[in-house]
Amino acid sequence: MVSLSRKIRMKKTLDINDIINSDFLAREISNQWTTMSTNRADWLKEKVELRNYLYATDTSTTSNNKNPWSNSTTRPKLTQIKDNLHANYFSTLFPQEDWLKWEGSTKDSADEQVKEAITAYVKTKLAQSDFETTSSKLLDDFITYGNCFSTIEFDRGYVTLDGTDEDIVTYVGPRVVRISPHDIVFDPTATDFKSTNKIVRSIVSLGQIASIVRDNPDKEEYSQILDKMKSCRALVSDPSDSWKGDGYCADGFSDIRQYYQSGSVEVLTFYGSIYDVESGEIHSDRVITVIDRAYVLTNEGQPSWLGHDGIYHAGWRERVDNLYAMGPLDNLVGMQYRIDHLENLKADVFDQIAAPKWKIRGEVDDWEDKPHERIYVGDEGDVTALSPDPTALNADFQISSLESSMEEMAGAPKEALGIRSAGEKTAFEVQQLGNASSRIFQHKTAHYERVFVEPMMNGFLETGRRNMDTSETVIDTNSTGTLYSAVSKKDLVGEGRLRPVGARHFAERALRLANLNQLWQIKQGDPSVGAHLSGKKMAQILANELGEGELFGDNITVAEQLETQSASQEAQVMGEEEQILMEENEL
Repeated sequence: MVSLSRKIRMKKTLDINDIINSDFLAREISNQWTTMSTNRADWLKEKVELRNYLYATDTSTTSNNKNPWSNSTTRPKLTQIKDNLHANYFSTLFPQEDWLKWEGSTKDSADEQVKEAITAYVKTKLAQSDFETTSSKLLDDFITYGNCFSTIEFDRGYVTLDGTDEDIVTYVGPRVVRISPHDIVFDPTATDFKSTNKIVRSIVSLGQIASIVRDNPDKEEYSQILDKMKSCRALVSDPSDSWKGDGYCADGFSDIRQYYQSGSVEVLTFYGSIYDVESGEIHSDRVITVIDRAYVLTNEGQPSWLGHDGIYHAGWRERVDNLYAMGPLDNLVGMQYRIDHLENLKADVFDQIAAPKWKIRGEVDDWEDKPHERIYVGDEGDVTALSPDPTALNADFQISSLESSMEEMAGAPKEALGIRSAGEKTAFEVQQLGNASSRIFQHKTAHYERVFVEPMMNGFLETGRRNMDTSETVIDTNSTGTLYSAVSKKDLVGEGRLRPVGARHFAERALRLANLNQLWQIKQGDPSVGAHLSGKKMAQILANELGEGELFGDNITVAEQLETQSASQEAQVMGEEEQILMEENEL
């Protein structure tokens, strides 16, 4: 009987299928990835064009690279709009440290101790896991791609000291992980993102797979899969053989040999339900990990207590019957093309004026185009500079108009960007105009906060609570650094939800403060009205709106005046005593 390896060696062209011997379920998930990734090819092409404009230093790398003359300047208006949107979205969503609140739905859950323990734990873990950097990248995806994706992972980070067996804890807790829009596929025609199947792609090293095998010695199937992976890489690395099997080529690699020789391992993680035709089994609410598009490494039930796969998505401009949303910059690429086109045509006209073409008629001696040059012509000779129509230099007005329109169409109001519209206005009028002109901006930030940040933060808490096995030391930033040294899993149990309140109260708070300021002016200016307005309540509301509760205290001014008077009297007494002592010493 001839062995499989012998049969393979006997073939002139070797078929990769013969040695991989892939799992049916792994092939099915890999085929779904390929199909769904192919279906979004046009969307990815649009994003590549947009990205080229965002990071272009000249037009040679963009679709506007066929100018008739030598100028190739790009005016980075799209980039400026993106940076402005990012800065304003971030400052609005996270205006201060106290941007996250716990809302208990029962009396016990609304208890102050439960509230403080939960908010302190989440804020501490967000700070330790560098959430600020991750959220900045997610906002970048939200603006550039119109779609951002994230998930929550529980990280147990340890570092072993060199030469010892001592482990140093780097970070233990939940972590928000960004998923690149290029690395996730799903059915865009599904009714909602939460219920559709998803496949997430990642690239790891072969050493990381070996670490998983080492950390799970009780799972013999892990070791068997690793042996198969090593065997395939050893066989395919033989340069004397030619291989057939492009279907196993991972994204980003030209062929199967390049992939196997790279030392990288492609991991496809499937979330959802799938039918295994070969076994007749329905895998419902599963998390299935596929290695090399050939082997199923894990096939586990959905671990989340929240009843979904824990992948979160937000879109800037949602489409009807399509889960791939549009971004604020998508409709502006053509206008950016037009701006660059006009800018370079204007530069070409300047060049032609500075260095014009010459029309020569009749007999003319040779001459050089330089200052103070004399040109000798015959009786019928003539030399004339052919200058273009200077009307083209008015392109600056068109460019300015286009750039102004792009700002407004991207939902970036001028008032929010620090550019005041023309005309004399009172402070209240400025506030009203700012709020009215930023409706799109407010809507988008509130939408992002409601559909993305809020469920993500509740998933963050659930992941931390589910995986917590020891007590945690956290710091409550709301109460001048009070330490909770023994926050455990039971302290984080409560019916309710975490709510981010940065964007939702940003505009309302600004409007209320403007109204309170106007009301205060009326109280000060008209005693007949002021007699009926509570100064104490107004002071309390102002302190709360500013988020500085320590500013308010019942009759605090009276107490502070008494304290000042007491200190003054004590200082006066001490001064008199020192004066008496000095006089006695002199005697």
